[in-house]
Amino acid sequence: MRELFNDILSLDDVDGIMLFSFEGELIFKEFLTPLAEEPERRDWWRVFIYSLSGAREVDLIFEKRRLYIRKTDLGYLMILMGVFAPIAMMRLNCDLLVPSLKQIKTTKGLKRLFRMKT
Repeated sequence: MRELFNDILSLDDVDGIMLFSFEGELIFKEFLTPLAEEPERRDWWRVFIYSLSGAREVDLIFEKRRLYIRKTDLGYLMILMGVFAPIAMMRLNCDLLVPSLKQIKTTKGLKRLFRMKT
């Protein structure tokens, strides 16, 4: 399933991508750089997803990192990147990716197609 996200992951200064369901369940993740150890409890993602309240697009800019969030038919796509990542190219790639994700509709298909890489 990584093939769907190759264009985004190949952009400069992109560190990783995660796809969450609307319930906060992690569907897919791929990181290009090593991150700190993941927290034991992942329940807080549900609260974060709930707080988005159906937002179509969110761009959070921090001192040294950026988090771009895009709503899809499957859930929320979160892209971790540096502050110098080309955001216009990121939006364009997400615009092209969303229809591809729309074609995947059943949960059974999701589990088969999206194999989490740890």
